[in-house]
This record gives sequence, C-alpha cells and structure tokens, in this order.
Amino acid sequence: MARFDDIVEQMRCTPKGIRFVDACRVCDHYFGQPRQKGTSHRVYKTPWQGDPRVNIQNAKGKTKAYQVKQIVRAIERLEYESH
Repeated sequence: MARFDDIVEQMRCTPKGIRFVDACRVCDHYFGQPRQKGTSHRVYKTPWQGDPRVNIQNAKGKTKAYQVKQIVRAIERLEYESH
C-alpha cells in the first residue's frame, strides 16, 4: 500500500492513470469524508469557495487526469494557506 506522499507525488508527475481508490484515499486524508458519495461522483468540501474544486469520478477504475490536477491544486492551496 502506497503512502499518501508517494501517491500525491505520482499525481503531480503523472496525472493520467491514477487509480480511483488511491485518489479517494488521498482526498479522504486531506479533505475528510465526501459530502456526496454513492453516486458516480465523490464531492469533497474545501475551506474555500470556487476553484479548485474537488470532485472525482470513477472512470473504469481510474480517475480522470483533469480531476487529478484539481486534487493536486487543492492540496497545494491547502498547504499554502496552512502556513
């Protein structure tokens, strides 16, 4: 099982081909439980309004590349605002 840091680094380097379960684990770690779950999308609450949004969907076991990029931008903003 990969660590969160390893998965996030992989997301930064290669956003295409990230497993949906790994993206869910990272989002759960950084943003808590999703506010919407059980449909085709998982929507996470962020402490700001607007972009970057964190909304991911399962596309045959993978997460879409543009959604992975949104996750990375949201993590970077979260880390920037916490310092």
